[in-house]
Amino acid sequence: MKLTTKQLTLCAVLTAMALALSYLENLFPLSLAIPLPGIKLGLANIVTVFALYALGPGQALLILVGRCLLGAVFAGNMNALIFSVLGGVSAMLVMILLSRPGQLSVYGVSIAAAHNCGQIAAAVLTLWSTAPLAYLPVLLAASLLTGAVTGVAAACLFRALDHTGVLRPR
Repeated sequence: MKLTTKQLTLCAVLTAMALALSYLENLFPLSLAIPLPGIKLGLANIVTVFALYALGPGQALLILVGRCLLGAVFAGNMNALIFSVLGGVSAMLVMILLSRPGQLSVYGVSIAAAHNCGQIAAAVLTLWSTAPLAYLPVLLAASLLTGAVTGVAAACLFRALDHTGVLRPR
């Protein structure tokens, strides 16, 4: 994939925004409101959904992988990298399939993301046990709410940027 300077710059800015949102999210512990481990709002997913629709699947995947790698390096937690990458890539593949014209709206694409399935797969691979599968229904139920929040935020972003010409026609 060959990127123009403008596309590369936009990918870099969106990767930085996703990293910033991920870091910001860690400052507000959601576990106080929902005392279940592994549940996050996923604010960085707003950038991922935006990139998917505005730039296309290839560049959105670059932004996602860049965010996962840089986030693990900056946090100093390389153990979490497999969870982040497997969760993010599985979610991206599902979102790519569902974002095709005539499939689902941005709300449905955001809710239907398979991030939790990828993370549970990473847990099964890491622990060599199927025990994490028991926690999947809890994570999927929570992802309905968090996916709806990120879907609404992404839709608001699209509405705000509609007149700028940043969004490519799909």
